Formats: sequence, structure tokens, C-alpha cells
Amino acid sequence: MVKKVSNQNSTQYNLCCDHKQVFSCDHLPHNAINKETSVSAFCNQTLMALVIICGQPSSGKSTAALCLAEALNNIEPKPNVRIIDETSFHLDRNQTYAEMTSEKNLRGVLRSEVDRSLSKDNIIIVDSLNSIKGYRYELWCLARAAGIRHCVLFCDVEETDCRNWNKERREKDGISYNDVIFEDLVRRFERPDRRNRWDSPLFELWPFKDGIDKSSPAIIDLVSYITKKVDSKTRDVKILQPTIATQSARFTEANSLYEMDRATQEVTSAIVEAQSLAMGGPVTGLSIGHNLPTINISRSVGLPELRRLRKTFIKLTGQSSLSGLPPPLDADSAKRMFIDYLNQEFGSG
Repeated sequence: MVKKVSNQNSTQYNLCCDHKQVFSCDHLPHNAINKETSVSAFCNQTLMALVIICGQPSSGKSTAALCLAEALNNIEPKPNVRIIDETSFHLDRNQTYAEMTSEKNLRGVLRSEVDRSLSKDNIIIVDSLNSIKGYRYELWCLARAAGIRHCVLFCDVEETDCRNWNKERREKDGISYNDVIFEDLVRRFERPDRRNRWDSPLFELWPFKDGIDKSSPAIIDLVSYITKKVDSKTRDVKILQPTIATQSARFTEANSLYEMDRATQEVTSAIVEAQSLAMGGPVTGLSIGHNLPTINISRSVGLPELRRLRKTFIKLTGQSSLSGLPPPLDADSAKRMFIDYLNQEFGSG
């Protein structure tokens, strides 16, 4: 039995193992996966991924999410792992799946929470039925827009076994699906297919046959996949790349505008400080970051002029008209483009 303690929109789990070995996660040694995922595979690399857990109702998905989170938390340094599930929103499963409208609303709430949570320093685990392939495609699109890794963990359990587990849960703690809703969900379940890009890579668990724990082969392989260091020679790990249309759409969001404003402000402040140290004289070869071009100013530039240039740059970039390039998506890209713009302005002046 899995006990859940909700905290706002994320969930922490406490596991009570009382069903054979199927739902056991806490008897393994702390370093159970060290030989599979060495420290060198993820040191000095930001971890980011979206893991979608899917399966029939009462197939062990929440336990799989817990065991996956525990396996990831055995890594040093520990990644930022978050589980997003239905109980985080204090919703009753039988009421939620009783009508198509409420079920659709639930999917919308989960999708919005995933979209808000995706970043380049989070590993997000979506613990839900995720039974509709169209919905899994929508989640895959969110991962692509964020430019992160994506994978699917499928709890493959026979319908009869799921039905028996559901009845056992009802007898123990009452947290179960009623028979009508259970049969409807089983009927509508769409199995993931690794040939579909939104279902790939696909990691398969067999909870009834093999049990679920953090040393399960599927969980070991999944942890290795989302923590493996990627370089130009890597072929077995795919980081989704956003399309130009997705980039432009996400750039218009408030967080992207904030990054643009902060990046240009840092460049402006660095120039003001450098000119102050130079007693108002020219500033050449000013570097404000690794792999960023240097700033060269051959004359004294006042703060009002810098503010005017900064405002013009942000306006031009927002219109995607500067140099015919798509708008920058991160702080370093914004700084690079702003420095190039300033060097051009100062050079022409």
C-alpha cells in the first residue's frame, strides 16, 4: 500500500509493503544502482527530463513512480525530482472519471501543471493513467518545447490481475475504482507503441510477474537514460529540440521576457561599472561571461544612451526583426545578441 502526503501540487510518498514482493522498494541497499549509473555520467551536467508513467488502472503506476524517484534520489548530486499526480489536487478518482467532462478537465489541470514545472533543472514524473495516446502526444509536445529528454514507463499488467488488485485495495483501504469506472477505463486504454515518437523511448515494467523496486531493469535503464551525459558522439539518448514555431511561442511568455530584461540589464550594468573604473575613458575587450563576445567602446557612453539602446534592442528582438534571427531563448543568447548589437552601434558611431 502506498501512503501519499500531499504538499500543494507535489506529492511525497511513504511506502507500506504488505503485498508479497510486488510493492517493495525499501529493502535494497542505498547503492543498488551505482554500477549502472556512475557519478561520471551526470556530474557537471544539468538533469532535465519528463517521464510519463502509463498503464491500466490499479497496475502499480504510483509505486513505480515512487521507486523511480527513490532511484534518482540515490544519485549524487541529487537531482530535483517532482511527481505530479491526481491526488495532488485532492480529487476523488471515481468522481473524476465518472464523466468525460471532469476527466477532460483533470487532463487539462495535469497538463498545465506539467507545463509550469518543466525546466532545465527538473525531472518531472507524471503519475496518472495517461491512457490516451493523443494526451501522451500533448505531453511529448511540452517536452519538445522545453528542449528536454522524454520517455515513457509502461506498467504492463493483465486486465485480470489489475481487476484483482483493485478489489484487494477496496477491501484494505477503500482507495480503488468502482467496478463500472474500472471496466470503462480498461476498455478505453490505448497501449503505448514504441514506434510512435511520443511513446519512445519506451521502458516496460511487469509488476505482477517481477514486482516493482528501484533495481527493476526497466527503472535502471530509465535512470541511465535520463542521467547519461550527452555529447556529439551520443546516439542512444535523444534530447528533444523545439521547433521555430514553438520557440517563438514560448518566447512571448512572461518568463522569457523576464530573462531578456535581466540579461540586457546585466550587460548594461557591466558597461557602466567598467566605464566608472576607466574614469569615463574608452573600454575595450570587456568580457562579461564565458563564450560571450567582448564589448568594445571607443568613446564615453552615458547611462541614458545605454538605456535607450537597450529599450530599442528589446523592441526589435520582440518583433524578431534583428538580423533576421529568431529571438533568443536563454540569458546567454540574449547577452550575445545584445553585445553584438551594441558593438555595431558603437562601431558605427
